[in-house]
Amino acid sequence: MPTTHPLKKLLHYAKQYRSDFRLAALYSVLNKFFDILPEVLIGVAVDIVVNGDKSFLAKRVLGGFGIVDTWHQLIFLGLVNALIWGGESWFEYLLSLKWRKLAQNLQHDLRLDTYDHVQKLEMAYFENQRTGNLMSILNEDINQMERFLNGGANQIIQVVCSSIMVSAVFFALQPSLAVISLLPVPAILFGAFWFQKRLAPRYAEVREAAGDVSARLNNNLLGLATIKAFATEDFEKSHIAEASNNYREANARAIAISSAITPVIRMAILAGFTATLVYGGWLTLHGDLAIGAYSVLVYLTQRLLWPMTGLADVADMYQRSMSAIDRAMNLLDTKISISYEGQHLTPATVKGELRFENVGFSYGDQITLQDINLRIPAGKTVAFVGSTGSGKSTLVKLLLRFYTPQHGRILLDGIPTDSLNLQDLRRVIGYVAQDSFLTDGTIADNIAYGMDHVSDEAIAAAAQAAEASEFINKLPLGFATRIGERGQKLSGGQRQRLALARAILKNPPILILDEATSAVDNETEAAIQRSLDVVSRHRTTIVIAHRLSTVRQADCIHLLEGGRIIESGTHDELLSLNAGYASLWRLQTGEKQLQQ
Repeated sequence: MPTTHPLKKLLHYAKQYRSDFRLAALYSVLNKFFDILPEVLIGVAVDIVVNGDKSFLAKRVLGGFGIVDTWHQLIFLGLVNALIWGGESWFEYLLSLKWRKLAQNLQHDLRLDTYDHVQKLEMAYFENQRTGNLMSILNEDINQMERFLNGGANQIIQVVCSSIMVSAVFFALQPSLAVISLLPVPAILFGAFWFQKRLAPRYAEVREAAGDVSARLNNNLLGLATIKAFATEDFEKSHIAEASNNYREANARAIAISSAITPVIRMAILAGFTATLVYGGWLTLHGDLAIGAYSVLVYLTQRLLWPMTGLADVADMYQRSMSAIDRAMNLLDTKISISYEGQHLTPATVKGELRFENVGFSYGDQITLQDINLRIPAGKTVAFVGSTGSGKSTLVKLLLRFYTPQHGRILLDGIPTDSLNLQDLRRVIGYVAQDSFLTDGTIADNIAYGMDHVSDEAIAAAAQAAEASEFINKLPLGFATRIGERGQKLSGGQRQRLALARAILKNPPILILDEATSAVDNETEAAIQRSLDVVSRHRTTIVIAHRLSTVRQADCIHLLEGGRIIESGTHDELLSLNAGYASLWRLQTGEKQLQQ
């Protein structure tokens, strides 16, 4: 199946800017028109000086009423020259303004649309993607497109226009010389396309290698504390060196081709310029070409052919940009397999009853959940416990529709969740994860994350309910204190209390705590537990935990193993069974084995 060219993809994406593209292209054409006229004026000036009252200007200007006086001819020529330079400068300003504004607008739209698209992709997509590679596309690749529109597009248009305009002057003055002088042009264009075709796969490798470097750097910066703790700085530096070297080698393979373009084009230009210089001079000596015309053609040969040396840089920039645009467009074209549309609901209308009917799910060939059948009554607190990999967190991910069950269905108040509006579904669920996301903002910003027009009093009340007020009030600026990227200025327990305060402020009908206390100390766990006892009242609460002490008061506890629910009941009921849950309890509390 043939693939669509990246430039065609970009033009289709940027259809709302077509009028801007046309206007920018028009400015480029007019700028080039005025740009080549000074060479024509040189020929006219030579003609005036040599031929005087018999010059071209004396015979042909002003509808046959020529300017006979030589001095007047030169004055008139000076005025025309000023007009031409003014026109060239004005359109240079306009084209620069238009192309750069277009580049800025397009890169802004593309970055936002691509980022928005990435946010809508299902979580399964990110299992095979590296964050650094996505960062490279969203940042560097889109910047590469911007650089091309800033200058490369204008260069291409002006080289084409220059070729057409100068060729027209050549044929008007001396057709036979035009044919000889223009013979190198097809060879130059063929060579440029030949090189460009071979550069394409090499620059695709360069962009992939750049993504690898970005991915490794991103991964290492996020894990810098671990790297320092294990004293593996040199080890990780070698990984970065390997990725950077691959990027360097990929660039070297591209440079080996791109560097050859200019010398090849120069040789072709030499042939064309020499033909004009020698053959044009021969024609002038034999009276077949006027001296002024010869001067014009000599200068215009350089204006026609010499800019083509820029094809090397343009082709290089163009191919880099096409590879970058292709990656960005492919990301934007990635199919969103999860539907956001569906029946609307509001927190006020949600009771919170949940049912799992024959739910099954696998990560590839690994079965994670199978034959899950359970009902969670509205307003009750239900816990899921079990060993790592038993499927506890996957249940929550299916409920939030991060993933779609391969078997069965999940219902909220009797309505299948896949028929509900996705954003509405997630808005009625409060989610506190083991490693909650915090922004590089203030304490207040993070508590009110995702909510508009929240009062300071409501934020303070949520912090109080999460038992976070004490440490917040000790901070230099209290709720206005910035907490750093991912909340790095706070301890793990403090971050969890902020995440809990955020969920409390959201006041959802359903609250999910996914290992929310697994990485905190006993004091913080006790504080969070006290908060949960309050906030879980009158709302459906799902708790996933390793620590069984945090789920003792749950209305029902489900023990999962191998993706199945093997035991269910209250804490006391499960202990009395003296089976899997009781064994886990004794293991964690150190109680002795009950006598059989």
